[in-house]
Amino acid sequence: MLDIADELHRWVEQGRDFAVATVVAVGGSAPRQPGAALAVDGEGTAIGSVSGGCVEGAVYELCRQALEDGVSVSERFGYSEEDAFAVGLTCGGIIDILVTPVRADAPARAVFAAALSAAADGRTAALVRITEGPAELMGRALLVRADGSYQGGLGGHPELDRSAAGEARAMLDAGRTGTVGLGEDGSRCGQPLTLLVESSVPPPRMIVFGAVDFASALVRVGKFLGHHVTVCDARPVFATRRRFPDADEIVVEWPHRYLESTEVDGRTVLCVLTHDAKFDVPLLELALRLPVAYVGAMGSRRTHEDRNRRLREVGVTELELARLRSPIGLDLGARTPEETALSIAAEIVADRRGGSGVSLTGAHTPIHHDGPRAPAGVIGSVA
Repeated sequence: MLDIADELHRWVEQGRDFAVATVVAVGGSAPRQPGAALAVDGEGTAIGSVSGGCVEGAVYELCRQALEDGVSVSERFGYSEEDAFAVGLTCGGIIDILVTPVRADAPARAVFAAALSAAADGRTAALVRITEGPAELMGRALLVRADGSYQGGLGGHPELDRSAAGEARAMLDAGRTGTVGLGEDGSRCGQPLTLLVESSVPPPRMIVFGAVDFASALVRVGKFLGHHVTVCDARPVFATRRRFPDADEIVVEWPHRYLESTEVDGRTVLCVLTHDAKFDVPLLELALRLPVAYVGAMGSRRTHEDRNRRLREVGVTELELARLRSPIGLDLGARTPEETALSIAAEIVADRRGGSGVSLTGAHTPIHHDGPRAPAGVIGSVA
């Protein structure tokens, strides 16, 4: 639902009734991830997508029916070998859908409205709903904020809301959407419930150190991928808005001093393009000890070896060095700044999603991956 929060927030403000179909879980080559949503209002207007077109028609009808009945419903769509023309995913995947009516008389409408308002404003929040459990609990919702406070309720045992809020806050910290299992009493025991936790968090940060030509192209690609992009360089003549019009933020400061003072998290990516030991060494000494998603450093293999030697001399361990992606980027044969930026971005995506970076043609690797190859705290670099 929070996937299309801007539009749904407007619908709420206009007093419209609507139903939302949300992807709860996926398997195989499903085209959309958990949290993707399609909504239909009382006039039949539809927004969003849950499958890239495969089952939109059937999901649309489920929304119309749920809006009429006022009852939440779950449905699974998959591919049938026996009847390839039946409603399903021709790509061979499986998606589980939760359809929730949000009518004026819905007890949880105020919770949905608050969650949509938070997501539309860019505030950190999570929306929790029950996808599997007793019928009387379906359709309820819990809004969990960044500080752990919450609004609404899932019904049932009084400890359920508290436990669900704790699970949701942990998923918020990772910026993750997915399902968790709890008992009706909020414990890990008892009658099981499946909860969908949708996280809405500010865009992940990309910090580009070094106001060089390659940085300009990387800023554009970073914005395309949905990052909040900062360019940092100690040289005011190069770190200018004219040179980096697409950057969200431009900082004139020594890189390591800026990194010491700014906020990063497990989704932040750090791209070191300074290519100068006096900047690189103190910066990477700090960066490789931070719980960020990715650290990459530009340079030739000779530069890489010299930089690693300098980092060892200042006490960086082999385990910490192993987090560095250097030379930065995947081997695309890149030459131009734009090609190099694509190489770096490809490595960031592969690192995040657990991809191998090899060509899919002739490979026996999955097209879609369930998660990263290593825990979020393991970092990398580019050349």
